[in-house]
Amino acid sequence: MQETKKHQLTDWLPTTNKEVKIRGWEELDVILFSGDAYVDHPSFGPAVIGRILESYGLRVAIVPQPSVNDNLQDFEKLGRPRLFFGVTGGCMDPMVSNYTASKKRRDKDAYTPNGDKGFRPDYATSVYSKILKEKFPDVPVLIGGIEVSLRRVTHYDYWSDKLLPSILETSKADMLVYGMGEQPLREIVELLQKGVPFSSLKNIKQTAVFVNQSQEKLPIVKGWEDVTINSHEACLKDKKTFASNFKVIEQESNKLKARRVLQGIGDNTLVINPPYPTMTEKEIDGSFDLPYTRLPHPKYNKRGPIPAFEMIKFSINIHRGCFGGCSFCTISAHQGKFIASRSQESVLKEIDKVANMPDFKGYLSDIGGPSANMYQMKGKVQSICDKCVAPSCISPVICSNLDTSHKPLTELYQAVDKHPKIKKSFIGSGIRHDMLVPEFNKNADPKELDAYTEEVMTKHVSGRLKVAPEHTSDPVLKLMRKPSFKYFHMFKERFDRINVKKRLNLQLIPYFISSHPASEVEDMANLAAETKDMGFQLEQVQGFTPTPMTVATVIYYSGYHPYTLKPTKTPKTKKEREDQHKFFFWYKKENKDWIRNTLNKVGRQDLLKVLLPETNSWKKNKKAQETKNTFDDAVPFNRRKKKVSRSSSKKRRR
Repeated sequence: MQETKKHQLTDWLPTTNKEVKIRGWEELDVILFSGDAYVDHPSFGPAVIGRILESYGLRVAIVPQPSVNDNLQDFEKLGRPRLFFGVTGGCMDPMVSNYTASKKRRDKDAYTPNGDKGFRPDYATSVYSKILKEKFPDVPVLIGGIEVSLRRVTHYDYWSDKLLPSILETSKADMLVYGMGEQPLREIVELLQKGVPFSSLKNIKQTAVFVNQSQEKLPIVKGWEDVTINSHEACLKDKKTFASNFKVIEQESNKLKARRVLQGIGDNTLVINPPYPTMTEKEIDGSFDLPYTRLPHPKYNKRGPIPAFEMIKFSINIHRGCFGGCSFCTISAHQGKFIASRSQESVLKEIDKVANMPDFKGYLSDIGGPSANMYQMKGKVQSICDKCVAPSCISPVICSNLDTSHKPLTELYQAVDKHPKIKKSFIGSGIRHDMLVPEFNKNADPKELDAYTEEVMTKHVSGRLKVAPEHTSDPVLKLMRKPSFKYFHMFKERFDRINVKKRLNLQLIPYFISSHPASEVEDMANLAAETKDMGFQLEQVQGFTPTPMTVATVIYYSGYHPYTLKPTKTPKTKKEREDQHKFFFWYKKENKDWIRNTLNKVGRQDLLKVLLPETNSWKKNKKAQETKNTFDDAVPFNRRKKKVSRSSSKKRRR
């Protein structure tokens, strides 16, 4: 790659013995193992962890995508670290990365050079960790990342269709870190450097460990309260018992003053310590300001581009966290519901680095975060947030204590665009359209919302603005923790008005989900009819994929809503899921007879007249040419040039 020429090999963390020797090191302090290829960029967790460890003066190496199909030499080649092994499955849960919503193995892995598959095992964290514990039984193993966050307690695993215990049990690791790992990692390192044995680290916030209470006492921490949830064995016996655990888990994960969660697993007690407070601006800036090369390791130069890196190469992450709390989404389980925003100074410093990359052409692909328009948003009165247990700040209504001003974000966009080397900056992350509707976002100044919407539409969109109403049925949306579809209608009116006023000729592209809990076939027929009536021929669609640590997945497995423990219906069979998905594609010839028969059976001839009319004059929202569907199932970075079949299930990042 052209960019790597100005760098030396020692600018990356070492990945081989040869690279360790170049640095003159005889021993390593920490060795990291990752399911992803090594990209030294702040969007890739292992790079962040490696750079933080390095900042403490530690000698760190990384083994990316170690082979598990040979003599396992990758696990021994760098020897025994002085402090611990760090293990992660990668930036995505390996099962989501390896399989589609219909459980078919993917033909690409976005985090591997050339998108090649087969370099990341299923359940990668557990696989790597068990190998390390077998080979180095006396060396501590610390696990972290999205896979660990979502699997930290008893959870339903869609791909094996069974309940699994905490990943701490299946991996045989010594400790897990959940959420964004910088804060607990710093405390762990500082204590280890003072000589505290790893085995004594039982009280670190945002970590979980096993305690065998027949052999040792549960540590007492001043100011901490405990809550005990149903044991793993009790969950295996009864689905309702399993469901009842989730309310406690979700609420404690999102509280500023959380309780310590205890769960029995066999002879052990799983101890999940409370999370750290939300990162301060100074702390999150510190993570992004570390000396990254921002490039893949040179070892990949001849293997082809890494799709995930290519996607974010010229993008900027401005905040973490999401207060949406959507029932199907894992963001808050990993990043939390409170927003940690970077300073404008830190963002502009990173943009300066990007702008000076040799192949930068002046276009930023994204300035965003989990939800693009939550930057700098937080509670007006902190003491109210301190007591809050709600998993969402905007469902069923926007909290009156939430400051939803879009002014800091608009100002940030404008500051970015003043950079002499920036021709245009795009917003590629998802925008919460509901927060731009004054009738829903009553906290905000309508003029300010219009100013932000106009700023995005006129300066930061390339032809298409993507938003995610997700469904049209109010009961389904309520369960999803999403607002009524009427607010999408209102947003579209504002969008259309600005589109005409500014002569922009932009398209609005909505995302939808089929087979979500509470969704019936009739709901999907209504969705198809209502969106068609609005002039949409849907393309950005997905089948619901149950991932651990979400309300919707608990309902999918157990049949009960974890907050009410009332029975809740979910489409589960292959036929039910396929039938719901077909309604997205009512315009396909092969689906028309099926739709006609289905709607006649349920007596919905009214919907039939909308979906399959005599004339085809509905296409008022479409351009003359057919829009290609470039959205790939479940992997956000696989927006590949090849045409993707619309008939496959689609799964978005969120």
